[in-house]
Amino acid sequence: MDISIGEVFRLTGVKVATIRYYEKVGLLGSPARTEGKQRRYGAADVARLNFIRHARELGFDVSDIRELLTLSTQPDRSCKEVDVIARRHLLEVDRRIDQLAALRGELRRMVEECGHGWVSECRVIEALSER
Repeated sequence: MDISIGEVFRLTGVKVATIRYYEKVGLLGSPARTEGKQRRYGAADVARLNFIRHARELGFDVSDIRELLTLSTQPDRSCKEVDVIARRHLLEVDRRIDQLAALRGELRRMVEECGHGWVSECRVIEALSER
């Protein structure tokens, strides 16, 4: 497989600027280039980008993805380190869910207390001004 960056985008859904960013931060190796300096990618690059895209969709940060990619190249190794990364991320997701639930509750209370009258009497404006 010898494909352009545009074709990689079509195959993976990863935007061209993001592909270049992943190259810059070392998640994706520097691709081969044509004589005209165009980037050329192979099947392994497409698979790696699909891995990165899916990990990003799950909310993993770049450093965790870098570590997961490294671990993925060592199939005979224990997956204990992978589990640690995933569990740490799960705890962070749970923390954010708790924060969002609290935010939803506060917003719901503000809206429900709104008298639907004038801005000068608006409970939402008043509550926002209190903090």
